[in-house]
Amino acid sequence: MFKKILVANRGEIACRVFRTAKRMGIKTVAVYSDADARAPHVLMADEAVRLGPAPAAESYLKAELILLAAKETGADCIHPGYGFLSERESFARACAEVGIAFVGPPPNAIAAMGDKIESKKLAKQAGVNVVPGYLGEIADTDEAVRIAGEIGYPVMMKASAGGGGKGMRLAWSEQDVREGFEATKREGLASFGDDRVFIEKFIESPRHIEIQVLGDQHGNIVYLNERECSVQRRHQKVVEEAPSPFVTPKMRAAMGEQAVALARAVGYHSAGTVELIVSGADTTGESFYFLEMNTRLQVEHPVTEEITGLDLVEQMIRVAAGEPLAFGQSDVGINGWSIENRVYAEDPYRGFLPSIGRLVRYNPPAATDAPHPASSPRRRGSIIRVADKAADVASLDPRLRGDDGEGEEHSEPQAIVRVDDGVAEGGEVSMFYDPMIAKLITWAPTREAAIDAQVAALDAFEIEGPGTNIDFLSALMQHPRFREGRLTTGFIAEEYPDGFHGAPASAELLRDLAAVSAFAATAQADRARRIEGQLGHRLQPPADWVVRIGGVDHEVHVSPDAISVDGAPLELGIEYTPGDRLIEAELADEARLSVRIAPTRTGFRLTTRGASHVARVLPARVAPYARHLLEKVPPDLSKFLIAPMPGLLVRLDVAVGDKVEAGQPLAVVEAMKMENILRAEKSATVKTVIAAAGDSLAVDQVILELE
Repeated sequence: MFKKILVANRGEIACRVFRTAKRMGIKTVAVYSDADARAPHVLMADEAVRLGPAPAAESYLKAELILLAAKETGADCIHPGYGFLSERESFARACAEVGIAFVGPPPNAIAAMGDKIESKKLAKQAGVNVVPGYLGEIADTDEAVRIAGEIGYPVMMKASAGGGGKGMRLAWSEQDVREGFEATKREGLASFGDDRVFIEKFIESPRHIEIQVLGDQHGNIVYLNERECSVQRRHQKVVEEAPSPFVTPKMRAAMGEQAVALARAVGYHSAGTVELIVSGADTTGESFYFLEMNTRLQVEHPVTEEITGLDLVEQMIRVAAGEPLAFGQSDVGINGWSIENRVYAEDPYRGFLPSIGRLVRYNPPAATDAPHPASSPRRRGSIIRVADKAADVASLDPRLRGDDGEGEEHSEPQAIVRVDDGVAEGGEVSMFYDPMIAKLITWAPTREAAIDAQVAALDAFEIEGPGTNIDFLSALMQHPRFREGRLTTGFIAEEYPDGFHGAPASAELLRDLAAVSAFAATAQADRARRIEGQLGHRLQPPADWVVRIGGVDHEVHVSPDAISVDGAPLELGIEYTPGDRLIEAELADEARLSVRIAPTRTGFRLTTRGASHVARVLPARVAPYARHLLEKVPPDLSKFLIAPMPGLLVRLDVAVGDKVEAGQPLAVVEAMKMENILRAEKSATVKTVIAAAGDSLAVDQVILELE
């Protein structure tokens, strides 16, 4: 076994690998850019080596610097994580040349599958179904338009070396191709150093299914079931689950066998993922198409770990060390259900625009432990170890087995919460890297219970500083269509065509929040009374309040023993101390409600169950005068083109005096390695241009003025 491992990556995945390595007794080495000098993955490692400035091209993508760091620290293996150099054949080959083990597949397999154009050709030769399209190199936009027309719209333009949702554009018309082809080339070049683009038919209403494969260097390859990754936004996965609510045992076997055959054809070993697409029009689910093979660990690998009991990182390390797999295909089972939500630094209320900045507060939900004495403590991000000898996978984890190994029976846990992250309170979400803050994973015996565990854990997730998509994720988990499992890759676009404005709230929830607001106001008034007699030495805090929430006024009475709303008593147990940011309330049906609370000038902002609600809380004797308050009218900013996020102004398409029409592209801003086209909202004339191409923009910075 290896003595020291270097992780050629950052953030969550570096921490993830370090946790397993430390448990295996392997020393750890971190590498970092200037932006990550005090990042958790650096502090977690036994040793750390600086690579260079913040941009990835000057640090994490510098293979020669990473190899030098490995040699200087004596690391005998390198785990690439995902992204960056993880699918670079040249990096894997360079590791072999200097005698350092690469914890991943062999270079020839990376080369065969890493090139999206060549991989489709290989899959087709192997008899695997591939999506119809043009797999040759495309010279320019005019040729792209011709090819797209021959294939038939809609089509998907993809960077040959792309992945992770980057370098992809959906085109419904010739105009879309003309606007998006060059942008796709630029994104491919910026993110992967390769600007080749191919075009294929877009399968409408598709489901995105992927098969996890694992092979050793002795010719053994197994598939570890499937993951459903259909809930996506801009081709970036948002929610993943295992198993899929759509895949039947027959489909699973057919997909898995094809995935193993493809992996065997390229001499694959280590962990890898074969991505497939299934048409939503296919009611049998048996017509699936090969998309690509990711020759690395996937972001969503924890859901596979949770239903199989396997530690995929440990398996990768053991395979790289030459060990054979300790189990076969017949040992792989499915236990329960697991769901993963990606918590991103983005603002769903502003079109999911990237949000960067300091994590003023970061407090993830507490991880839950499996109630079995034989299982290792499940700290945040910890995972289950696989046995070192051949065994039924269901017996590898005491949680799955239901006993402590000595025949004593234990009740099965209702749900398990796991958070994989690589950030800390006070850290920075940088514009230089992916905006993912954390991965929230839940496991439960059933899909419904795993979803409910997600909702509860999302409510308990406290993040202040950059905007996050937590409300949106909670709304997804509560959406009837998601809960029914009727998913396609167009789910988000179809269900939120006008953007996200918060999850709908029932009258019962708003009533509960009115009670919570009044209770918090009473507690604050009581504290004020106790501080230097702010309410007078003999005054009691107000007990009667009028709470306006959701456009409705509620009369709330708070006494030491009970709370009533609109004259009706409410069974609601509340834990709150003034200054708390999270309120825990216990409802009559024994359910718990976690509410993030922040004071406003006249009340509170309450966030729970996928939406924020502003509650105006006034003493009952003051409330009648509220109708005389003047509403502040926001200024009209429609004549300005404003940067919706911090980023680089890549291109400015207009000049002073130009007439523009509604929907016309005005500028392109790059943020988080993605290009965002800013369009005119109405017909107008460009009055002034304030910014220039190449400028770094702050959020809400004015780019130009229209008249």
